[in-house]
Amino acid sequence: MSKRITLEELKSYLWNSAVLLRTHIDAGSYKQYIFPLLFFKRISDVYDEELAASLEEFGEDFPENHRFVLPESYHWSDVRETSENVGVAIVNAFHAIERENADILTGVFGDGAWANKNRLPDELLKDLIEHFSTLMLSIENCPEDELGQGYEYLIRKFADDSGHTAQEFYTNRTVVHLMTELLKPQSGEAIYDPTCGSAGMLISAIAYLKAQGKEWRNVRIYGQEINALTSAIARMNLFLHGVKDFQIVNDDTLTAPTFIENGQLMQFDMILANPPYSINQWNREAFAADKYGRNFLGTPPQGRADYAFFQHILKSLKPQTGRCAILFPHGVLFRNEENSLRENLVKTDLVECVIGLGANLFYNSPMEACIVICRTEKTAARRGQILLVNAINEVTRKNSFSYLEDGHIKKIAAAYEKYADTDGFSKVITIADAESNNFSLSIPLYVREAVNEEAVDSRSVVECVSAWLESAFEMRTAYDDLKSLLAADNVVYAFDEPELLMVAEKGEGNGGKGDEN
Repeated sequence: MSKRITLEELKSYLWNSAVLLRTHIDAGSYKQYIFPLLFFKRISDVYDEELAASLEEFGEDFPENHRFVLPESYHWSDVRETSENVGVAIVNAFHAIERENADILTGVFGDGAWANKNRLPDELLKDLIEHFSTLMLSIENCPEDELGQGYEYLIRKFADDSGHTAQEFYTNRTVVHLMTELLKPQSGEAIYDPTCGSAGMLISAIAYLKAQGKEWRNVRIYGQEINALTSAIARMNLFLHGVKDFQIVNDDTLTAPTFIENGQLMQFDMILANPPYSINQWNREAFAADKYGRNFLGTPPQGRADYAFFQHILKSLKPQTGRCAILFPHGVLFRNEENSLRENLVKTDLVECVIGLGANLFYNSPMEACIVICRTEKTAARRGQILLVNAINEVTRKNSFSYLEDGHIKKIAAAYEKYADTDGFSKVITIADAESNNFSLSIPLYVREAVNEEAVDSRSVVECVSAWLESAFEMRTAYDDLKSLLAADNVVYAFDEPELLMVAEKGEGNGGKGDEN
Protein backbone atom coordinates (compact mmCIF):
# COMPACT_ATOMS: atom_id res chain seq x y z
CA MET A 1 0.00 0.00 0.00
CA SER A 2 1.38 3.38 -1.00
CA LYS A 3 1.47 6.06 1.65
CA ARG A 4 4.10 8.78 1.51
CA ILE A 5 5.85 9.00 4.89
CA THR A 6 6.57 12.47 6.23
CA LEU A 7 9.97 13.21 7.72
CA GLU A 8 8.44 13.74 11.16
CA GLU A 9 6.66 10.37 10.94
CA LEU A 10 9.91 8.75 9.91
CA LYS A 11 11.86 10.30 12.78
CA SER A 12 9.25 9.19 15.31
CA TYR A 13 9.16 5.69 13.80
CA LEU A 14 12.94 5.33 13.97
CA TRP A 15 13.40 6.72 17.45
CA ASN A 16 10.55 4.67 18.93
CA SER A 17 12.32 1.54 17.71
CA ALA A 18 15.24 2.50 19.93
CA VAL A 19 12.92 3.24 22.86
CA LEU A 20 11.87 -0.42 22.82
CA LEU A 21 15.47 -1.39 23.62
CA ARG A 22 15.75 0.79 26.72
CA THR A 23 16.38 -1.15 29.94
CA HIS A 24 17.53 -4.12 27.83
CA ILE A 25 20.83 -2.85 26.40
CA ASP A 26 23.08 0.17 26.89
CA ALA A 27 22.34 3.25 24.81
CA GLY A 28 25.77 2.93 23.20
CA SER A 29 24.69 -0.41 21.68
CA TYR A 30 21.41 0.75 20.12
CA LYS A 31 23.06 1.29 16.76
CA GLN A 32 24.26 -2.31 16.68
CA TYR A 33 20.67 -3.55 16.44
CA ILE A 34 18.47 -0.77 15.06
CA PHE A 35 20.50 0.00 11.94
CA PRO A 36 20.70 -3.61 10.66
CA LEU A 37 16.96 -4.15 11.19
CA LEU A 38 16.16 -0.90 9.39
CA PHE A 39 18.39 -1.90 6.47
CA PHE A 40 16.84 -5.39 6.32
CA LYS A 41 13.34 -3.89 6.26
CA ARG A 42 14.32 -1.43 3.52
CA ILE A 43 15.87 -4.15 1.34
CA SER A 44 12.77 -6.33 1.69
CA ASP A 45 10.28 -3.53 0.97
CA VAL A 46 12.20 -2.23 -2.04
CA TYR A 47 12.50 -5.80 -3.37
CA ASP A 48 8.72 -6.15 -3.14
CA GLU A 49 8.28 -2.79 -4.87
CA GLU A 50 10.62 -3.84 -7.71
CA LEU A 51 8.82 -7.17 -8.01
CA ALA A 52 5.40 -5.53 -8.30
CA ALA A 53 6.65 -3.10 -10.95
CA SER A 54 8.20 -5.93 -12.97
CA LEU A 55 5.05 -8.04 -12.83
CA GLU A 56 2.92 -5.09 -13.88
CA GLU A 57 5.14 -4.19 -16.83
CA PHE A 58 6.36 -7.59 -18.05
CA GLY A 59 4.10 -10.13 -16.37
CA GLU A 60 7.12 -11.80 -14.79
CA ASP A 61 10.17 -10.97 -12.70
CA PHE A 62 13.83 -10.76 -13.74
CA PRO A 63 16.94 -10.75 -11.48
CA GLU A 64 18.30 -7.63 -13.16
CA ASN A 65 15.26 -5.68 -11.94
CA HIS A 66 16.56 -5.92 -8.38
CA ARG A 67 19.46 -4.09 -6.86
CA PHE A 68 19.93 -6.76 -4.19
CA VAL A 69 19.24 -10.49 -4.30
CA LEU A 70 16.79 -11.52 -1.58
CA PRO A 71 17.10 -15.30 -1.05
CA GLU A 72 13.94 -17.35 -0.76
CA SER A 73 12.75 -17.87 2.84
CA TYR A 74 14.87 -14.96 4.10
CA HIS A 75 12.52 -12.06 3.44
CA TRP A 76 11.42 -9.72 6.24
CA SER A 77 8.00 -11.40 6.18
CA ASP A 78 9.62 -14.81 6.77
CA VAL A 79 11.38 -13.59 9.89
CA ARG A 80 8.20 -11.83 11.02
CA GLU A 81 6.38 -15.15 11.00
CA THR A 82 8.99 -16.76 13.27
CA SER A 83 7.56 -17.42 16.74
CA GLU A 84 10.63 -18.66 18.61
CA ASN A 85 14.40 -18.35 18.33
CA VAL A 86 13.76 -15.05 16.57
CA GLY A 87 17.36 -13.91 16.99
CA VAL A 88 18.62 -16.99 15.17
CA ALA A 89 16.15 -16.35 12.34
CA ILE A 90 17.41 -12.77 12.03
CA VAL A 91 21.06 -13.87 11.92
CA ASN A 92 20.30 -16.55 9.34
CA ALA A 93 18.55 -13.99 7.14
CA PHE A 94 21.46 -11.57 7.45
CA HIS A 95 24.02 -14.22 6.54
CA ALA A 96 21.97 -15.45 3.59
CA ILE A 97 21.57 -11.94 2.18
CA GLU A 98 25.27 -11.21 2.62
CA ARG A 99 26.19 -14.48 0.86
CA GLU A 100 23.93 -13.78 -2.11
CA ASN A 101 25.28 -10.22 -2.43
CA ALA A 102 28.87 -10.93 -1.44
CA ASP A 103 30.44 -8.28 -3.68
CA ILE A 104 28.66 -5.41 -1.96
CA LEU A 105 27.04 -6.56 1.30
CA THR A 106 29.59 -8.81 3.04
CA GLY A 107 29.65 -7.85 6.72
CA VAL A 108 27.16 -5.01 6.31
CA PHE A 109 24.82 -6.28 9.05
CA GLY A 110 27.55 -6.37 11.70
CA ASP A 111 27.90 -9.02 14.36
CA GLY A 112 25.30 -8.18 17.01
CA ALA A 113 24.50 -10.76 19.67
CA TRP A 114 21.05 -11.45 18.22
CA ALA A 115 20.86 -15.01 19.57
CA ASN A 116 21.56 -13.96 23.18
CA LYS A 117 18.11 -14.44 24.74
CA ASN A 118 19.19 -12.99 28.05
CA ARG A 119 19.89 -9.70 26.30
CA LEU A 120 17.35 -9.91 23.48
CA PRO A 121 14.48 -12.25 24.38
CA ASP A 122 12.12 -13.43 21.64
CA GLU A 123 9.34 -11.19 22.92
CA LEU A 124 11.49 -8.06 22.60
CA LEU A 125 12.66 -8.96 19.09
CA LYS A 126 9.10 -9.67 17.98
CA ASP A 127 8.05 -6.27 19.35
CA LEU A 128 10.85 -4.64 17.37
CA ILE A 129 9.89 -6.46 14.17
CA GLU A 130 6.22 -5.58 14.61
CA HIS A 131 7.15 -1.94 15.17
CA PHE A 132 9.23 -1.81 11.98
CA SER A 133 6.40 -3.57 10.13
CA THR A 134 4.01 -0.67 10.74
CA LEU A 135 5.46 1.30 7.81
CA MET A 136 6.28 0.26 4.26
CA LEU A 137 9.78 1.55 3.46
CA SER A 138 9.48 1.41 -0.31
CA ILE A 139 11.14 4.09 -2.43
CA GLU A 140 7.71 5.44 -3.37
CA ASN A 141 6.73 5.81 0.29
CA CYS A 142 10.14 6.93 1.49
CA PRO A 143 12.55 8.27 -1.18
CA GLU A 144 16.28 7.78 -0.62
CA ASP A 145 16.98 11.39 0.37
CA GLU A 146 14.27 11.33 3.03
CA LEU A 147 15.24 7.92 4.40
CA GLY A 148 18.83 9.16 4.49
CA GLN A 149 17.75 12.20 6.51
CA GLY A 150 15.92 9.93 8.93
CA TYR A 151 19.01 7.73 9.24
CA GLU A 152 21.19 10.76 9.96
CA TYR A 153 18.66 11.87 12.57
CA LEU A 154 18.95 8.51 14.26
CA ILE A 155 22.75 8.69 14.24
CA ARG A 156 22.53 12.10 15.91
CA LYS A 157 20.03 10.85 18.48
CA PHE A 158 22.28 7.93 19.33
CA ALA A 159 25.14 10.40 19.75
CA ASP A 160 22.98 12.44 22.16
CA ASP A 161 21.98 9.33 24.07
CA SER A 162 25.14 7.26 24.16
CA GLY A 163 27.60 9.40 26.09
CA HIS A 164 31.30 8.84 25.54
CA THR A 165 30.87 6.61 22.48
CA ALA A 166 29.32 9.38 20.37
CA GLN A 167 32.56 10.83 19.03
CA GLU A 168 33.39 7.45 17.47
CA PHE A 169 30.72 7.78 14.82
CA TYR A 170 29.30 11.28 14.74
CA THR A 171 30.75 14.66 13.81
CA ASN A 172 28.65 17.80 14.22
CA ARG A 173 26.91 18.02 10.85
CA THR A 174 26.94 21.82 10.74
CA VAL A 175 30.74 21.73 10.86
CA VAL A 176 30.71 19.08 8.13
CA HIS A 177 28.50 21.31 5.98
CA LEU A 178 30.98 24.16 6.43
CA MET A 179 33.89 21.95 5.33
CA THR A 180 31.95 20.80 2.26
CA GLU A 181 31.02 24.38 1.38
CA LEU A 182 34.68 25.39 1.55
CA LEU A 183 35.92 22.60 -0.75
CA LYS A 184 32.99 22.63 -3.21
CA PRO A 185 32.88 19.05 -4.57
CA GLN A 186 32.50 18.66 -8.32
CA SER A 187 30.82 16.06 -10.53
CA GLY A 188 33.02 13.14 -11.51
CA GLU A 189 35.51 13.58 -8.67
CA ALA A 190 37.00 10.96 -6.36
CA ILE A 191 36.25 11.87 -2.74
CA TYR A 192 37.88 10.18 0.26
CA ASP A 193 37.64 10.09 4.04
CA PRO A 194 40.44 8.07 5.70
CA THR A 195 38.63 7.93 9.07
CA CYS A 196 35.08 7.97 7.77
CA GLY A 197 33.00 7.01 10.81
CA SER A 198 29.38 6.70 9.68
CA ALA A 199 30.22 8.37 6.31
CA GLY A 200 28.57 11.67 7.20
CA MET A 201 31.27 13.75 5.50
CA LEU A 202 31.09 11.70 2.31
CA ILE A 203 27.31 11.99 2.23
CA SER A 204 27.59 15.75 2.79
CA ALA A 205 29.62 16.00 -0.42
CA ILE A 206 26.88 14.17 -2.32
CA ALA A 207 24.20 16.36 -0.71
CA TYR A 208 26.12 19.48 -1.80
CA LEU A 209 26.07 18.36 -5.44
CA LYS A 210 22.37 17.52 -5.24
CA ALA A 211 21.60 20.96 -3.79
CA GLN A 212 23.60 22.57 -6.59
CA GLY A 213 21.65 20.61 -9.19
CA LYS A 214 24.84 18.92 -10.37
CA GLU A 215 25.34 15.31 -11.40
CA TRP A 216 26.32 13.28 -8.33
CA ARG A 217 25.97 9.67 -9.50
CA ASN A 218 29.37 9.80 -11.22
CA VAL A 219 31.20 10.72 -8.00
CA ARG A 220 33.43 7.95 -6.65
CA ILE A 221 33.33 7.61 -2.87
CA TYR A 222 36.08 6.00 -0.77
CA GLY A 223 36.37 5.57 2.98
CA GLN A 224 38.30 3.63 5.60
CA GLU A 225 37.18 3.08 9.19
CA ILE A 226 38.94 1.14 11.94
CA ASN A 227 35.76 0.24 13.88
CA ALA A 228 33.97 -2.71 12.26
CA LEU A 229 30.46 -1.78 13.40
CA THR A 230 30.91 1.85 12.43
CA SER A 231 32.19 0.89 8.98
CA ALA A 232 29.07 -1.27 8.53
CA ILE A 233 26.91 1.70 9.56
CA ALA A 234 28.74 3.83 6.99
CA ARG A 235 27.93 1.37 4.22
CA MET A 236 24.28 1.17 5.21
CA ASN A 237 24.16 4.95 5.41
CA LEU A 238 25.48 5.34 1.86
CA PHE A 239 23.11 2.68 0.50
CA LEU A 240 20.13 4.34 2.18
CA HIS A 241 21.15 7.70 0.65
CA GLY A 242 21.09 6.12 -2.80
CA VAL A 243 24.87 6.17 -3.33
CA LYS A 244 26.05 3.22 -5.39
CA ASP A 245 29.65 3.87 -6.45
CA PHE A 246 31.51 3.61 -3.16
CA GLN A 247 34.09 1.55 -1.30
CA ILE A 248 34.14 1.54 2.50
CA VAL A 249 36.82 -0.64 4.08
CA ASN A 250 37.23 -1.74 7.70
CA ASP A 251 40.91 -1.41 8.69
CA ASP A 252 43.49 0.83 10.36
CA THR A 253 44.43 3.67 8.01
CA LEU A 254 47.87 4.25 9.56
CA THR A 255 49.04 0.64 9.67
CA ALA A 256 47.13 -0.79 6.71
CA PRO A 257 46.02 1.84 4.18
CA THR A 258 43.68 0.02 1.81
CA PHE A 259 43.50 2.18 -1.27
CA ILE A 260 46.71 1.43 -3.17
CA GLU A 261 47.54 1.79 -6.88
CA ASN A 262 50.77 0.52 -8.41
CA GLY A 263 52.40 0.22 -5.00
CA GLN A 264 51.55 3.83 -4.08
CA LEU A 265 48.72 5.46 -2.15
CA MET A 266 45.71 6.20 -4.33
CA GLN A 267 45.20 9.91 -4.86
CA PHE A 268 41.91 11.78 -4.68
CA ASP A 269 40.48 15.09 -5.79
CA MET A 270 38.99 15.90 -2.41
CA ILE A 271 39.46 14.63 1.13
CA LEU A 272 37.29 15.40 4.16
CA ALA A 273 38.44 14.07 7.52
CA ASN A 274 38.03 14.23 11.28
CA PRO A 275 40.86 11.96 12.48
CA PRO A 276 40.87 10.70 16.08
CA TYR A 277 42.50 13.37 18.22
CA SER A 278 46.00 12.89 19.61
CA ILE A 279 45.96 9.10 19.91
CA ASN A 280 49.02 7.56 21.54
CA GLN A 281 48.46 3.87 20.75
CA TRP A 282 49.86 3.61 17.24
CA ASN A 283 52.87 2.05 15.52
CA ARG A 284 55.28 4.98 15.39
CA GLU A 285 58.23 2.74 14.55
CA ALA A 286 56.54 1.38 11.43
CA PHE A 287 55.49 4.88 10.37
CA ALA A 288 59.09 6.09 10.67
CA ALA A 289 59.98 3.65 7.88
CA ASP A 290 56.70 3.98 5.98
CA LYS A 291 56.96 2.40 2.53
CA TYR A 292 54.45 4.88 1.12
CA GLY A 293 56.53 7.90 2.12
CA ARG A 294 53.93 9.24 4.53
CA ASN A 295 56.63 10.58 6.85
CA PHE A 296 57.82 13.24 4.39
CA LEU A 297 57.39 15.95 7.04
CA GLY A 298 58.95 13.81 9.77
CA THR A 299 57.81 11.23 12.31
CA PRO A 300 55.25 12.50 14.87
CA PRO A 301 55.79 11.94 18.61
CA GLN A 302 54.39 8.71 20.06
CA GLY A 303 51.92 10.62 22.22
CA ARG A 304 50.18 12.34 19.29
CA ALA A 305 49.43 10.76 15.92
CA ASP A 306 47.75 13.88 14.49
CA TYR A 307 50.55 14.59 12.03
CA ALA A 308 50.60 10.95 10.95
CA PHE A 309 47.00 11.27 9.75
CA PHE A 310 47.85 14.71 8.34
CA GLN A 311 50.69 13.32 6.22
CA HIS A 312 48.60 10.37 5.07
CA ILE A 313 45.97 12.83 3.80
CA LEU A 314 48.47 15.10 2.08
CA LYS A 315 50.09 12.09 0.37
CA SER A 316 46.64 11.05 -0.86
CA LEU A 317 45.90 14.28 -2.76
CA LYS A 318 46.06 14.51 -6.54
CA PRO A 319 48.82 16.84 -7.79
CA GLN A 320 46.56 19.31 -9.62
CA THR A 321 43.04 19.06 -8.17
CA GLY A 322 43.84 17.78 -4.67
CA ARG A 323 42.34 19.66 -1.73
CA CYS A 324 41.41 18.71 1.80
CA ALA A 325 39.63 20.02 4.87
CA ILE A 326 40.63 18.38 8.15
CA LEU A 327 39.27 18.86 11.67
CA PHE A 328 42.06 18.96 14.23
CA PRO A 329 42.56 20.04 17.84
CA HIS A 330 44.09 23.51 18.05
CA GLY A 331 47.30 22.00 19.40
CA VAL A 332 48.49 20.98 15.93
CA LEU A 333 48.94 24.68 15.21
CA PHE A 334 51.45 25.40 17.98
CA ARG A 335 52.55 22.38 20.05
CA ASN A 336 56.30 22.53 20.56
CA GLU A 337 56.85 18.76 20.20
CA GLU A 338 55.57 18.98 16.61
CA ASN A 339 57.44 22.16 15.71
CA SER A 340 59.75 20.61 13.13
CA LEU A 341 56.82 18.87 11.44
CA ARG A 342 54.89 22.13 11.33
CA GLU A 343 57.90 23.99 9.95
CA ASN A 344 58.24 21.47 7.15
CA LEU A 345 54.51 21.64 6.51
CA VAL A 346 54.46 25.43 6.22
CA LYS A 347 57.46 25.37 3.88
CA THR A 348 55.68 22.98 1.50
CA ASP A 349 53.16 25.78 0.88
CA LEU A 350 50.30 23.28 0.98
CA VAL A 351 48.38 25.02 3.77
CA GLU A 352 45.88 27.45 2.31
CA CYS A 353 43.68 28.34 5.28
CA VAL A 354 43.25 27.66 9.01
CA ILE A 355 39.89 28.33 10.66
CA GLY A 356 39.54 28.41 14.43
CA LEU A 357 36.11 27.16 15.58
CA GLY A 358 34.18 27.88 18.76
CA ALA A 359 33.83 25.63 21.78
CA ASN A 360 31.34 22.81 22.39
CA LEU A 361 30.85 21.89 18.74
CA PHE A 362 31.86 18.30 19.52
CA TYR A 363 30.00 15.76 21.61
CA ASN A 364 31.19 15.35 25.18
CA SER A 365 34.00 17.86 24.71
CA PRO A 366 34.14 21.63 25.31
CA MET A 367 37.33 21.88 23.27
CA GLU A 368 37.82 24.31 20.43
CA ALA A 369 38.91 22.73 17.17
CA CYS A 370 40.20 24.06 13.88
CA ILE A 371 39.74 23.29 10.21
CA VAL A 372 42.94 23.10 8.18
CA ILE A 373 42.50 23.47 4.42
CA CYS A 374 45.32 22.36 2.14
CA ARG A 375 45.58 22.48 -1.64
CA THR A 376 48.22 20.94 -3.90
CA GLU A 377 47.85 23.65 -6.55
CA LYS A 378 47.15 27.06 -5.04
CA THR A 379 46.18 29.94 -7.28
CA ALA A 380 49.09 32.25 -8.09
CA ALA A 381 47.68 34.97 -5.82
CA ARG A 382 47.66 32.66 -2.80
CA ARG A 383 51.07 31.05 -3.13
CA GLY A 384 53.37 31.59 -0.20
CA GLN A 385 50.42 32.69 1.97
CA ILE A 386 48.06 31.28 4.59
CA LEU A 387 44.69 32.72 5.57
CA LEU A 388 43.93 32.54 9.30
CA VAL A 389 40.28 32.96 10.36
CA ASN A 390 39.23 33.51 13.97
CA ALA A 391 35.68 32.10 13.95
CA ILE A 392 35.42 31.15 17.63
CA ASN A 393 32.42 33.45 18.07
CA GLU A 394 30.62 32.10 15.00
CA VAL A 395 28.57 29.59 16.93
CA THR A 396 25.09 29.28 18.42
CA ARG A 397 24.41 27.43 21.64
CA LYS A 398 21.04 25.93 22.53
CA ASN A 399 20.17 23.44 25.25
CA SER A 400 23.83 22.48 25.86
CA PHE A 401 24.34 21.87 22.13
CA SER A 402 26.40 24.16 19.93
CA TYR A 403 26.10 24.44 16.17
CA LEU A 404 26.82 26.69 13.21
CA GLU A 405 23.89 28.52 11.67
CA ASP A 406 23.69 29.23 7.94
CA GLY A 407 24.83 32.78 8.62
CA HIS A 408 27.98 31.53 10.36
CA ILE A 409 28.79 29.17 7.48
CA LYS A 410 28.26 31.91 4.90
CA LYS A 411 30.44 34.39 6.80
CA ILE A 412 33.33 31.94 7.17
CA ALA A 413 33.04 30.75 3.55
CA ALA A 414 32.96 34.37 2.33
CA ALA A 415 36.16 35.15 4.26
CA TYR A 416 37.82 32.14 2.65
CA GLU A 417 36.73 33.23 -0.81
CA LYS A 418 37.81 36.83 -0.23
CA TYR A 419 41.18 35.76 1.21
CA ALA A 420 41.96 39.13 2.74
CA ASP A 421 42.52 40.82 6.10
CA THR A 422 39.40 41.60 8.13
CA ASP A 423 39.94 43.33 11.45
CA GLY A 424 39.35 40.92 14.34
CA PHE A 425 38.34 38.08 12.03
CA SER A 426 40.90 37.11 9.40
CA LYS A 427 44.53 37.70 8.47
CA VAL A 428 46.64 36.66 5.49
CA ILE A 429 50.17 35.79 6.58
CA THR A 430 53.23 34.81 4.59
CA ILE A 431 55.57 31.89 5.17
CA ALA A 432 58.09 34.47 6.41
CA ASP A 433 55.52 35.70 8.98
CA ALA A 434 55.11 32.16 10.25
CA GLU A 435 58.88 31.73 10.40
CA SER A 436 59.21 34.88 12.50
CA ASN A 437 56.88 33.19 15.02
CA ASN A 438 58.84 29.93 15.03
CA PHE A 439 56.32 28.46 12.57
CA SER A 440 53.47 28.66 15.04
CA LEU A 441 50.08 28.97 13.35
CA SER A 442 48.26 29.80 16.58
CA ILE A 443 45.50 32.10 15.34
CA PRO A 444 45.58 34.60 18.27
CA LEU A 445 49.20 35.38 17.37
CA TYR A 446 48.01 36.98 14.16
CA VAL A 447 44.29 37.76 14.55
CA ARG A 448 43.22 39.78 17.57
CA GLU A 449 39.69 38.95 18.65
CA ALA A 450 37.30 41.88 18.62
CA VAL A 451 36.09 42.43 22.20
CA ASN A 452 32.35 42.79 22.78
CA GLU A 453 31.96 44.19 26.28
CA GLU A 454 28.19 43.61 26.24
CA ALA A 455 28.46 39.93 25.39
CA VAL A 456 27.11 37.55 28.03
CA ASP A 457 29.01 34.36 28.77
CA SER A 458 26.31 31.66 28.97
CA ARG A 459 28.69 28.75 29.58
CA SER A 460 28.33 26.46 32.58
CA VAL A 461 30.97 26.34 35.32
CA VAL A 462 32.31 23.04 33.96
CA GLU A 463 32.62 24.52 30.49
CA CYS A 464 34.39 27.62 31.82
CA VAL A 465 36.86 25.47 33.76
CA SER A 466 37.49 23.31 30.69
CA ALA A 467 38.08 26.41 28.58
CA TRP A 468 40.48 27.73 31.23
CA LEU A 469 42.41 24.46 31.23
CA GLU A 470 42.65 24.60 27.43
CA SER A 471 43.88 28.19 27.65
CA ALA A 472 46.39 27.23 30.33
CA PHE A 473 47.72 24.46 28.09
CA GLU A 474 48.13 26.93 25.23
CA MET A 475 49.94 29.35 27.56
CA ARG A 476 52.33 26.66 28.73
CA THR A 477 53.02 25.58 25.15
CA ALA A 478 53.65 29.19 24.15
CA TYR A 479 56.01 29.59 27.09
CA ASP A 480 57.96 26.49 26.07
CA ASP A 481 58.31 28.04 22.62
CA LEU A 482 59.53 31.27 24.21
CA LYS A 483 62.18 29.41 26.21
CA SER A 484 63.38 27.73 23.02
CA LEU A 485 63.65 31.09 21.29
CA LEU A 486 65.51 32.64 24.21
CA ALA A 487 67.94 29.75 24.31
CA ALA A 488 68.51 30.03 20.58
CA ASP A 489 69.27 33.74 21.00
CA ASN A 490 71.82 33.05 23.76
CA VAL A 491 69.50 34.27 26.52
CA VAL A 492 69.17 32.81 30.01
CA TYR A 493 66.19 33.09 32.30
CA ALA A 494 65.00 32.14 35.74
CA PHE A 495 61.47 30.82 36.07
CA ASP A 496 59.53 30.06 39.19
CA GLU A 497 56.05 29.01 38.13
CA PRO A 498 53.71 30.68 37.67
CA GLU A 499 55.66 33.96 37.38
CA LEU A 500 58.62 34.90 35.20
CA LEU A 501 61.11 36.35 37.67
CA MET A 502 63.96 37.43 35.49
CA VAL A 503 65.14 37.49 31.88
CA ALA A 504 68.60 38.79 31.06
CA GLU A 505 71.20 38.55 28.36
CA LYS A 506 74.34 36.60 29.11
CA GLY A 507 77.22 38.98 29.67
CA GLU A 508 80.48 39.58 31.46
CA GLY A 509 80.45 39.92 35.22
CA ASN A 510 78.08 38.39 37.78
CA GLY A 511 79.20 34.97 36.67
CA GLY A 512 77.53 35.46 33.29
CA LYS A 513 74.07 35.45 34.93
CA GLY A 514 73.22 39.09 34.45
CA ASP A 515 71.64 41.46 36.95
CA GLU A 516 69.45 39.56 39.38
CA ASN A 517 67.75 42.69 40.78
